[in-house]
Amino acid sequence: MNSKINILLVEDDGNLGYILKEYLQVHEFDVNWVKDGEQGLDAFEKNSFDLCILDVMMPKMDGFTLAEKIKRRSPEIPLIFLTAKALKIDKLKGFKAGADDYIVKPVDEEELIARINAIVKRSGLLKDRNQSIIYQIGQYSFDYPNQTLIFKGEKQTITTKEAEILKQLCLRKGQILDRQTTLKEIWGESDYFNRRSMDVFISKLRKYLSQDPQVKIINVHGKGFVLED
Repeated sequence: MNSKINILLVEDDGNLGYILKEYLQVHEFDVNWVKDGEQGLDAFEKNSFDLCILDVMMPKMDGFTLAEKIKRRSPEIPLIFLTAKALKIDKLKGFKAGADDYIVKPVDEEELIARINAIVKRSGLLKDRNQSIIYQIGQYSFDYPNQTLIFKGEKQTITTKEAEILKQLCLRKGQILDRQTTLKEIWGESDYFNRRSMDVFISKLRKYLSQDPQVKIINVHGKGFVLED
């Protein structure tokens, strides 16, 4: 399996979490293991993952709640639930929360690997990873998968959120990128702090793109932003 597949593992059982992380790494997955729902959400917001494995019963935030928050930010990301419960109502709740699969404990490691491989194949993750996604912005090239802006051979690495915002601007070049919609897609909700955060990221993107005077991110008052080149 391709080592580029990056997995977020959220499991509060120390023994199981350690075993699963080691087993997944042996099978050439990259794994970030955290031990509760709040840490899981924090890790998801700060890093880029291809797939999430979530325990259902966890302290601070249960797996269903975490799944809903993750899906609001990245609706396309595959989720696998781990649970001690085998009841039909719990499985239905899991699938309603956006689960792609549901594994009852005790976890059979080989079965977990098989389930992950099936999801990876079904979702086309490897195919997408092996394709280059480059957007042209004036004299800049924006390498979205690698979160890199290239100007006359010089590379500038940008953060995950900056890359997500710039991608949305590129997809709607010359059109208004709606502020409220983007906040809900990338941050999960539109509140005062997230709006201020978005303004900061837009300012940073303007700075990154400032070497080409033809490139502008225009603020449309009360609406959003327009990328022009």
